[in-house]
Amino acid sequence: MKQESYELFENADAETIVNVIDKELQTRNESPFWSDKVVPFSRATLSALVPLREMNLLFTPEGKHIVKLTPELFLDWSDFLSLKTLAFTLARSNDAGELLRTSVDREICKRYKPIDLKLLGEYLSRHTVDLEREDLDFPIANYNLHQGVTNVIRSLL
Repeated sequence: MKQESYELFENADAETIVNVIDKELQTRNESPFWSDKVVPFSRATLSALVPLREMNLLFTPEGKHIVKLTPELFLDWSDFLSLKTLAFTLARSNDAGELLRTSVDREICKRYKPIDLKLLGEYLSRHTVDLEREDLDFPIANYNLHQGVTNVIRSLL
């Protein structure tokens, strides 16, 4: 991956990262189909990850504490099931006032501040994720579509 990608994910705000991804999509002449999927996905995902980065509360889909937002961590969250889990974890954390469902040290979790989940929630609901019940599944076609999104993002970064 390009060194610039690491610096971008480590320091830039969400909109700047999304704009770079969008420009890279245009440079590579990706199909508009993928641009219409990758950009909203990136915006929604980064709307949660960047605030976590600012609180030093980033974690992997497995719940392990991570110090830096990297392209690899972003790709880890591009799995559709992981993204759904992130949304529910943060919603519960917003309600509790501390980061839940991770192996991050409990004292560190207490610095959690509620994150606005509007963009992430809208994105997931557009892809048939029930935002009220975590146990309900979503159509496999949506999971497969996000495998394609992940592949496009991987090629960009």
